[in-house]
Amino acid sequence: MAAEVTTNGGEIRLGERVVSVREEADQVNLETDRGGMRARRLIACAGLFAGRVAKWCGIEDDFKIVPFRGEYYRLGSEKNKIVNHLIYPVPDPALPFLGVHLTRMIDGCVTVGPNAVLSLKREGYSRFAFSAADSLETLTYPGFWRVMRQNLRSGSDELLNSLFKTRYLAQCRKYCPELRASDLHDYPPGVRAQAVMRDGTMVHDFLIRKTRRTIHVCNAPSPAATSAMPIGREVARQAVALAA
Repeated sequence: MAAEVTTNGGEIRLGERVVSVREEADQVNLETDRGGMRARRLIACAGLFAGRVAKWCGIEDDFKIVPFRGEYYRLGSEKNKIVNHLIYPVPDPALPFLGVHLTRMIDGCVTVGPNAVLSLKREGYSRFAFSAADSLETLTYPGFWRVMRQNLRSGSDELLNSLFKTRYLAQCRKYCPELRASDLHDYPPGVRAQAVMRDGTMVHDFLIRKTRRTIHVCNAPSPAATSAMPIGREVARQAVALAA
């Protein structure tokens, strides 16, 4: 995909942090830690920072991105044949999270997870990661506290399952009773960029906001990764319409 971008005249700039975006009547100005650039249109897929980028462009501040860390384990190689397909719990329609499930990966290993616990840092992949600015933004947002009140029991369960491996194991054993704590090996976690509305509603669907010259993908829930190309086509369609 990178080759297609560059072949068609695009430029890929890695390791460059955008520090501000300013939309004007005839262009969009971006400032980065390596200088500035101008564009006729901007498509922003900023993940954990989608809310901040949207706000720079004047998008109404009626939602925020609340980061939730998803913790996984990997089963030992001797358990690679324990499942042949994906095994999911029955979803809770009130929550956008899938719950702990077993997944056979393309390399043959089996992962279990993820849970969903509040992260105190937007890119906080370790359990003790902390950012004062990110925490303050989350904890001073009224929508966050409404979410907590509405989901106090499930939130408490998720936290306890994170703190105590035996509780996490109990979730896995609903599908595979023969699993033991010694079967659960560390595996890299992820951080979900969950859009939460000011009224405390967790957005379950895609949330795309637009201004005259910008498009912002503000919420891309599961299965965003497997649907990336259709989503890209839809965003491209909207960009063409925006330019018309």
